This record gives sequence, structure tokens and C-alpha cells, in this order.
Amino acid sequence: MKIRLLTITHKTPAWVIAGYEDYAKRLPAQYALELVEIPAEKRSTRTDIQRIIEREGEKLLAACKPTHRIITLDVQGKPYTTEQLASLFIEWQQTGRGIDLLVGGPDGLSAACLNKSEMSWSLSPLTFPHFLVRLIVAEQIYRVYTIDTKHPYHR
Repeated sequence: MKIRLLTITHKTPAWVIAGYEDYAKRLPAQYALELVEIPAEKRSTRTDIQRIIEREGEKLLAACKPTHRIITLDVQGKPYTTEQLASLFIEWQQTGRGIDLLVGGPDGLSAACLNKSEMSWSLSPLTFPHFLVRLIVAEQIYRVYTIDTKHPYHR
């Protein structure tokens, strides 16, 4: 199963890149994780934030694979335990369909992205810097893989 993390990006710290890459390279082919970075729209004091959210959403949706399941990461989404997430990923793996995980910019995801998604996943009710989300997601996917393979990482 191909898992793609599509994210609106602006200035990612080196330690986040290193952490993400570490988890991504640990994953085998059946949990292959690909990062797709889409540059954030420029913002200023006169910016129409709603229009920026819409443009970023259009870019995210254009980057999605037509056969992939779209899952949005959104604070209003459903919170899953790691075990629940593992069950979902194991089930999805059996369908052979890829997954596109969408992470919006600093102002969130467009309504179009939320409407197009099959599921909305909340990492937490807390607000995280968007660059940090990629690291958390990569670690959770690695954890899902270790649960699936009964590796001792998850205990």
C-alpha cells in the first residue's frame, strides 16, 4: 500500500526533516510513505485568507492520486487510538488501494478537501505546528506497521 503525505509546507526545520526521514526509511514496501510538499501561498496583511485556503486546497486535491483514499488531518476529525488506527490501516492494506493524507496550511484545509475525504483524522485537540504533523504521522504509521508485524516497538 502506498501512503502519501501531502502537506502545505513553509520552512521546515532540519530536525523535523531528519525525524520524518528516519521513520519513513524504516517502513517496508507494504507501508511505503512518500512526502509530497506543496508550497504555502504567500500571506500578507491584506491577504484574503479564505481564498488562500481554497487555492491551497485546489493544489492538494490536484496532487491526489485518483485511485487513492483521501484522508484529511483536521482538529475536527475523529481521534483514533493507535490500535484503532492500526486496525484501519491493516484493513485498508487488504484492499490494495493507496492513501493520500492531506495536511493543510496554517489556516487549515478547504471545504473541498474535507468534502472529498473519506475520513477525517484528528491527531489531538491540541494545535501543532504544521511541520510537526509530518513527524507525528510518520511515527504513527511506523507504530501501526510494528503492531501489524508484532514488533516490540509498540508496547
